[in-house]
Amino acid sequence: MSIMLDQMPKLGFGMMRLPENNGTIDHEHVCRMVDQYMQAGMNYFDTAYVYHGGKSEVAAREALVKRHPRESFMLATKLPAWEIKKESDIERIFQEQLDRAGVEYFDFYLLHSIEDGSNYDTYVKYDCFSWGMKKKEEGKIKHFGFSYHGSPELLIEILDAHPELEFVQIQLNYLDRPNPVVRSQKLYEILRDRNIPIIVMEPVRGGMLANMAPEIEAKFKARQPQKSVASWALRFVGSLPGVMTILSGMSNDEQMKDNIRTFTDFEKLADDEMQIIDDVTDELMSMPQIGCTACKYCCDGCPRKISIPDVFRTVNTLRRYPDDWRAKNFYSGLTERSGRASDCIGCGQCERVCPQHLPIIELLKEAANILDR
Repeated sequence: MSIMLDQMPKLGFGMMRLPENNGTIDHEHVCRMVDQYMQAGMNYFDTAYVYHGGKSEVAAREALVKRHPRESFMLATKLPAWEIKKESDIERIFQEQLDRAGVEYFDFYLLHSIEDGSNYDTYVKYDCFSWGMKKKEEGKIKHFGFSYHGSPELLIEILDAHPELEFVQIQLNYLDRPNPVVRSQKLYEILRDRNIPIIVMEPVRGGMLANMAPEIEAKFKARQPQKSVASWALRFVGSLPGVMTILSGMSNDEQMKDNIRTFTDFEKLADDEMQIIDDVTDELMSMPQIGCTACKYCCDGCPRKISIPDVFRTVNTLRRYPDDWRAKNFYSGLTERSGRASDCIGCGQCERVCPQHLPIIELLKEAANILDR
């Protein structure tokens, strides 16, 4: 592991869920959050070609690159397999990313969302692994790795074939340890066995582990009255050996301040706190919830413009609280600016890009029965 990787901050600023105002990124708000984060001594920013419909890298330029010395921060972005239709697209996308972000190099560069099937096949077809190492030799990339949503078997295959890769980004949180689709515990163990640095994404599972039913929240508060529910999820992954940094897609000042508090004078979980985590995991696993992390990959190509993560968030709320009028009001307002669940035509575009491999078409049918009657 290089010196730079050893010096990574535990908290990374994920730029996938930036604050918005009337549907566009609120740059003034992002600038304020960037400054708060860096004043706390942290400096790792994670974006991607597709975040916020291609505007996240631009936001990084405006809030970060133009306002802070280049050597004072580390910037990561990703190559999207689904945007590659021919070999020349790779160079075009990479140059577009440099231009969007206003930088001459990226500190960390990832092949985005490797999983069994089309994404991995595309990276192999166009030899993106060798391409990334060439960019590293040119100084355009400082560190090269990939984000991963696939099977343990494929992860082993990739690591065997490409020992040159320096780090791997995986979805890891306490709820996904027993998840038979994500299999995050097994992925973590594979990477630890090989001593490969781990970047964690979705530590709070798209906010799911920050907003709990009152009876579950009470379990955390009884032990740590002053700490937020979200902080428990962050402390869980922060307590694991081999975790290099933990990405949080912070959307407002309150989330930023709370996360900074969590990672300032960081406290690993005590044994009795780990038992609370295990108890909460068992309880949450018994509740039928849609495991959407609100990454919004499904939204960009939806022909009916359905805000699928927001629909699922409403359904999850109503599964726990069937008479919650606020959730129904939220959905009513949502459909004034996006499609209804019942508008789904079953094209399958959303399911092809979902990192959680959710049966979105069937789930939207369920949502339509609940919300569009």
